[in-house]
Amino acid sequence: MQIKVLTFNIHHGKGLDKMVNLRRISNVIKSSKANIIGLNEVDKHFSKRSDYEDQAQWLAKDLNMEYVFGPAITLRGKGQSSIRQYGNALLTQFPIIKSKNHPFDFLPRVVEDRALLEVDIKVNNRILTIFVTHLSLAPFLHQKQTQFILETVAACNYVPIMMGDWNMKPFSKSWRLITSQLKDTNTDHKSNFTFPSRRPTMKLDYIFVNPQVEVLNAGSYAYDLQASDHLPFLATLKINLCNDK
Repeated sequence: MQIKVLTFNIHHGKGLDKMVNLRRISNVIKSSKANIIGLNEVDKHFSKRSDYEDQAQWLAKDLNMEYVFGPAITLRGKGQSSIRQYGNALLTQFPIIKSKNHPFDFLPRVVEDRALLEVDIKVNNRILTIFVTHLSLAPFLHQKQTQFILETVAACNYVPIMMGDWNMKPFSKSWRLITSQLKDTNTDHKSNFTFPSRRPTMKLDYIFVNPQVEVLNAGSYAYDLQASDHLPFLATLKINLCNDK
């Protein structure tokens, strides 16, 4: 079974021209022909900056996909009944079986909250577990979040695919920790940079897989440099669905 997986930090739809345009984000995803898409920095009724849009829902409807949103930040103002959220999302052409959101609450209210979204999807009568995350820039929190992710992945019962904005460089301490258990789909560490999108010089966005998963090709996806401040990262995977993890 071959599938295409895309990870994309959409910067709440705000492009390099400072305009919020979800149509551009949708066009990037559509052109990639990805079956499974992990998104970071997604707004859900968050603020005027994104016109209080439920962005994951909008994209899922436009792309005719199923979706799950996993909040990292949830705010409710005094006297307000509405909830404002910001976090990660998963879009997919495959049926979603169940999902769970894991907020990282190691140091609440000290820095921007982050989270790990865990979603089971059904592919050809088998289950894959997809993880979407966006890690902290703070080194101490980054290491704790990475360790939590590895423990969560180890406990899942199905073939795992992990993706997101990791805010780390290849061969860093956290990268070495994650690749002790999972395989980095990117093998060319001198290119395939994802940030900043116009002239990328850093690799921040990753897709990690079970070591038994075959990576047919992988690389940054420069379809529209204006759509976000990050480029997406796209991988084509071959998965043996006869056996689980």
